[in-house]
Amino acid sequence: MRKLRIGIVDLVARAPTRAIYSKVMNANLAGIMPQVLAVWCEELGHDPHVICYTGFEDLATELPKDVDVLFISAFSQSGQLAYAISNMFRQRGVVTVLGGPHARCYPEDAARFFDYVLGFTDKAIVAEVLEECAPYPAGGRVLAAARHPQELPSLEARWKYVERTLEKAPLIKFVPMIGSLGCPYTCSFCIDSTVEYQPLGFPQIAADLKFLLTKYKSPIVGWHDPNFGIRFDDYMTAIEQADPQHRIRHIVESSLSLLSEPNLKRLRANGVQAVLPGVESWYDMGNKSKTRRKGMDKVQQVAEQVNMILRYIPYVQTNFVLGLDSDEGDEPFELTKKFVDLSPGAFPAYSLLSAFGRAAPMNLDYQREGRVLGVPHHFLNNNHAMNVKPKNYDWPAFYDRLVDLTSYSFSGRAIMRRLPATPTFIPKWMNVIRAVSSEGWGRIKYHTMLRGRLDTDHELRGFLDGEHTRIPEFYRERVTRELGYFAEWLPEGAIEHDQNAYLKSEAALVPIRPRAGRAAPAA
Repeated sequence: MRKLRIGIVDLVARAPTRAIYSKVMNANLAGIMPQVLAVWCEELGHDPHVICYTGFEDLATELPKDVDVLFISAFSQSGQLAYAISNMFRQRGVVTVLGGPHARCYPEDAARFFDYVLGFTDKAIVAEVLEECAPYPAGGRVLAAARHPQELPSLEARWKYVERTLEKAPLIKFVPMIGSLGCPYTCSFCIDSTVEYQPLGFPQIAADLKFLLTKYKSPIVGWHDPNFGIRFDDYMTAIEQADPQHRIRHIVESSLSLLSEPNLKRLRANGVQAVLPGVESWYDMGNKSKTRRKGMDKVQQVAEQVNMILRYIPYVQTNFVLGLDSDEGDEPFELTKKFVDLSPGAFPAYSLLSAFGRAAPMNLDYQREGRVLGVPHHFLNNNHAMNVKPKNYDWPAFYDRLVDLTSYSFSGRAIMRRLPATPTFIPKWMNVIRAVSSEGWGRIKYHTMLRGRLDTDHELRGFLDGEHTRIPEFYRERVTRELGYFAEWLPEGAIEHDQNAYLKSEAALVPIRPRAGRAAPAA
C-alpha cells in the first residue's frame, strides 16, 4: 500500500469565530481520538497532519495541498461545518471520512456527504479505510468496530499533536487525557448509557502522568472520562505514584455519588481543582447523585453536598437537563432557583433536552411519539435549540421559564453572591467571565430573542409545533451567516436531515435497552 498524506481535522468550533473567550479556551477542547488516529496512521506507514479547528484557522492553507484522505471529527453542532468541509475537499478528489459523536449519532445523514462514516473506531477499522481509500459518491460506507478499543496510544506517542494544539492556547493549557471509556450508569438521555464501562489501564495512566511532568513544571490535565473515578482507589493510586509531589492539577467530570467527603479529601490532596458533577433533574437520574429523594428534599441534599465539595475543590460546575418528561409546571425551575440560592458558589450549566439521533435509548421513544424535530445540526449544542417537543409545556410556557431561570442564575445579584462563595481567585474570575459571556448573559439574550419570535415568526412556531417540516428561514439564515465562507460549500440538502432515521433503520426493530444487572459501583 502506498504512503498516503492524511489530513485530520478536529472540529471544536461549529463555525468561524473571533470571540475572545473562544480564542482563550477552544484549543483546550481538543479531542483525544483525532490524536490517537494520527498515531495509528503513522504506525500504518502514512503521513498524518492534525489541525484542531478552533474557529480561527484557514483550513485551505493549513492542510497540505496534496492530501489523499481527510478525516474529520465532529460533534453534531459542527455537522453543517463538517459537511461543507467534506464537500470542499471531495471536489478536489480527496476521500473524506467522518468520525466522532456526530458519526455515531447520525450515520445515515452523514453518509450522504462523506465517503466513510465511522462509529466505534479501532486501528483495524482505520487500516481498512486506508487500504481501500475509495470515493463513494452515491453514499458513503458506514463502518464500526464491535466496541471501543481495548487500549489507546500513550500520551508520549501523541505528544507532538498535543503540543501543537496547545500552542494555540494563549493563557490556560489543558492537557487532554482519558482513563476509561463508556459508563456504568444508565441515564437514558446519554450516549454512553449503553456502552460498557471500560478502564484503559492504570499503569498507563501513571506512565502518562510521569511523562507529562517531563514537559511541564505544573501542568493541568483535563480528563475526558465520562465519569472520572469510577474505580476511585485505582485512579488515586496511579496519580499518587506518578506525582508524589502533587505538581499536577486536574479537572474532572464525576458523579455526586462518588464525591463523598473521604474521596474529596483525597481528590484535593492529589490536585483536583475543578469538578463537574451532573445533577440533571430533581425527579429522575437518582443513581448518579446516589439519592432516592425528589423535589425539594433532593435540592436540599444536593446543595449541602455541593457546598461540602466547595470546601475541598475550588471550582464546581453543576449540570442540569431542562425539559425532561418528568418536568411539569413552575416547580422544576423554581427548585433550581432555590438550589442557586442554597449553593451560590456552584456555576449552574443548563442543557436543553436534545435527541441526538442514535445517541440514546430514549430517542426511539421520542421518535415513535413524533416529538423529534428536524432542527439543523448546527443548533444542536444543548443550548441554541431543543429538538424534542416538551411533554408538559407549550413552547412559550417553556421559554418563559427558561428565560426566567437563566436571568435569575446570571443576574448581578447571583454573580456577586458567587464571588465570596468561591474559594480562590482563578475560580472567582472564571465564574464572572462565564456569567457575563455567551454562557450566561449571551444565553439570556438568545433565549429572550427566541421567546419573542415564538409570537411573531409563524413559520418558526409552526415548525416547532410540528405543523410542518420545512426548515424555517430563521435557521437557514443563521447557518449561512455563521458559517461565513464555508456556507458556499454546503452541499444541496445539507441543512435538512431525517430526524426519524433511527426509528426507520433496521437496528431500531429491536429497541436498545440498558443492560440488565448494571449497577453503579460503590465509591
